[in-house]
Amino acid sequence: MNQRIESAVRSAKLREYKVVGRLLPSAKNPTPPLYRMRIFAPNHVVAKSRFWYFVSQLRKMKKANGETVYCGLVYERTPLKVKNFGIWLRYDSRSGTHNMYREYRDLTTSGAVTQCYRDMGARHRARAHSIQIMKVQVIPANKCRRPAIKQFHVSLHVNHTMMQSQVTLAFELMLEYVVSIQQDSKIKFPLPHRVLRRQHKPRFTTKRPNTFF
Repeated sequence: MNQRIESAVRSAKLREYKVVGRLLPSAKNPTPPLYRMRIFAPNHVVAKSRFWYFVSQLRKMKKANGETVYCGLVYERTPLKVKNFGIWLRYDSRSGTHNMYREYRDLTTSGAVTQCYRDMGARHRARAHSIQIMKVQVIPANKCRRPAIKQFHVSLHVNHTMMQSQVTLAFELMLEYVVSIQQDSKIKFPLPHRVLRRQHKPRFTTKRPNTFF
């Protein structure tokens, strides 16, 4: 039972794969070109499947007449540093195809994309098969647009002055925190999500509320 729970938790978080594939060599084309993609998937099986799905839309090749040359994980260079990620995506809804730009803060690229998939499913009812990640890029603080991300752009410098108390026990320490706050570049702290409530609106309703305008 525990192994099933652990595997479910692992599969819930997406991973970044680099998949390389090509057409099978033939007499007409002995050295077919290679095609490489960044795929975000829970495991290598889904990564290969998504690769052939996207390649079949771009080129006249499919899994039956092609081969997967390489499929491997891409590891984050700085997994202990919090970064701002900008994600350009395209998704299919009930009314058509839409382009979108979103921002997230995370330690890794795969973590930010996982947040994006969960957020799109919660806010727009978009399933994973209808979302295409076009580009993922680390962006500096002064290039961020979304107020929900800007509100975290404050660097705190904490100086600890430890003083040993002579009155009480010798092991008691006093910590004096001197906090100097430095803002990056004219970054404000707006309310990221405003909920407008009408005075005479009924509290209970059968319709799901919409607070995004």
